[in-house]
Amino acid sequence: MRLDLSLYLVTDPGLCTGHGLLETVVAAVRGGVTVVQLRDKHASDDEMIDQARRLKAALAGSGVPLIINDRLAVAVESGADGLHIGQDDGDVAAARTMLGEQALLGLSVQTPTQLARVDIARLDYLGLGPVFATPSKHDHAEPLGFEGLAALVAASALPTVAIGGLKAEHVAAVREAGAGGLAVISAICGRPDPEAAARIFFG
Repeated sequence: MRLDLSLYLVTDPGLCTGHGLLETVVAAVRGGVTVVQLRDKHASDDEMIDQARRLKAALAGSGVPLIINDRLAVAVESGADGLHIGQDDGDVAAARTMLGEQALLGLSVQTPTQLARVDIARLDYLGLGPVFATPSKHDHAEPLGFEGLAALVAASALPTVAIGGLKAEHVAAVREAGAGGLAVISAICGRPDPEAAARIFFG
C-alpha cells in the first residue's frame, strides 16, 4: 500500500464521541486524511480488533491505510495495514516478523540517540516529536520545536511524519523542516466538521 504521510490522523475515542469513531474517520478521509492510526489506550484487544475491522471496511477502496497504535496482536488479528510503536512498545524485528513484509511499520523517535539505533531495514517511516507539548500524552519527551524536528529529519534515512500539538497553521513550518507530513489528533477529532477540519490542512 502506498504511504502518503501528508495528513496522518490519530484517533482519540474521547474526542470522537460527538460523531462516533467511524463517521469521524470517514469524514476526515473525505477531507484529505492520508493515513489513519487507531489509538485507544483503554479499550481491550477484542474491542480494538472489532473497531479496526469496521474501520478497515469503511476505508476499503480509499487507498488510505489503517495503522494500529502499539498493539501488535490487534494489528495482526484485525488485518490492519500496519502498526506504529513507541520506543517502549516492543521489538521492531519481532513486529516485522509477525506482520510480514507487506505491512507498514512505524516507530516513534524523540532524540538523535534513538534515531541512531533505528532499524532502517525493517521500518517504513518514523514519527518524530513531540514538536510541541501536547495534552494527549502526559509522559512525552522534551518538545523538539521546528529546529529540533529539522535536525532529526535531516538525519533520517526513512520518511517522516511530525507529531505533537500540531495544527493547520504549522503546515508550512513542518514542510520547511523537511517532514513528509503532520500527525494530528485534536485538530480533527472532536471538531464540529471533521471533513472541513481536514481540508484546512491543504489550504
